[in-house]
Amino acid sequence: PPRVQSAEILLELGGVIIGLALLARVAGRFGLPSIPLYLLAGLAFGKGGILPLVTTAEFIGFGAEIGLILLLFILGLEYSASQLISTLRQEAPVGIMDLALNFTPGFLAGLVLGWEVIPAILLGGICFVSSSGIIAKLLQEAPPGRAERPLVLSVLVMEDLAMALFLPVIAGLLIGGQDWSGLASALIAVAGVVVVLLLATRVDVGLSRLLFSRSDEVLLLTIFGLTLAVAGLAESVQVSAAVGALIVGIVLAGPAVERAHALLSPLRDLFAALFFGFFGLTVDPASITPVLVPALIIAVITAGTKLWTGWLSARRRGLERDARIRMGTTLIARGEFSIALAGLGVAAGLEPELGPLAATYVLLLGVAGPLAARVADLRIRKSST
Repeated sequence: PPRVQSAEILLELGGVIIGLALLARVAGRFGLPSIPLYLLAGLAFGKGGILPLVTTAEFIGFGAEIGLILLLFILGLEYSASQLISTLRQEAPVGIMDLALNFTPGFLAGLVLGWEVIPAILLGGICFVSSSGIIAKLLQEAPPGRAERPLVLSVLVMEDLAMALFLPVIAGLLIGGQDWSGLASALIAVAGVVVVLLLATRVDVGLSRLLFSRSDEVLLLTIFGLTLAVAGLAESVQVSAAVGALIVGIVLAGPAVERAHALLSPLRDLFAALFFGFFGLTVDPASITPVLVPALIIAVITAGTKLWTGWLSARRRGLERDARIRMGTTLIARGEFSIALAGLGVAAGLEPELGPLAATYVLLLGVAGPLAARVADLRIRKSST
């Protein structure tokens, strides 16, 4: 009966959310990032897991889609279009170096594994982009005033800008395949992103003022509704909803931004937890064993390339050895964007090993990155005393 089914859904969903809350508490208690724990929870309760979910998988999948939209929207809020373009002009060499050192190993690994070009490109993107969420937490916990902090933020801005262009490209290729129609869709999407960013440099504050309201209720409903509507519009014209959400976040600079952060962050945290958990649900734990060795090799290589990226970037700015080490280790963690890219590939039915490999890769570096940063910091402090 419907009433019994409704009770089962509520009980199961309540148990899922309580479980995620407990994992977040454990992560905070031991100073670990919560994303890998959410992935592990998804693995435990998905197909082939310890206790597969029966009634709420579809609902959680819908919540996960909202989580990805909010995740990228709030990431876009971090920077105005003017800041992104200014950073691109100043730090373009760093961005090119970051892309070359970290995209290339993932792309080549995909080809070595026998994958087609598009899944290999996705794997390159998964390996390229650092976790803004994990790194932001590391910076928050670090002592203020460190010399490498502004440069770390600049690298994250460059990677977010690269993702703003990469996501529409990969979305166009996923829709059109590797033929000319896919390439045309990708180029049109990128052109649209560039045009929106250029227009946003002139109208961003005015748009923010138009949306601004002193009522938290009105502001929350307006911005949340606008983000979902633009994401839906982007999806309807065969551009990723994630791209639409990211662009809305970038465009909304001005008085509404700080309030939007405070109002939407709790919603983002809730739905983002569902997103990472749901991605874990889509991966059969049995499928991890065959990709464990490749994931470990790729993780070791790209941890090294990210460390090298941080070292060279800091050296370019004339920072000392300690700051170079701290910056390199801070950039190692991969997380939300890597899973977002893998999620696009899994949804498109690409290479079956992509999801398990990405989940294993993020689990490895999502834990190893923060640990490496803390160990490096402790050793630097001991050597300086």
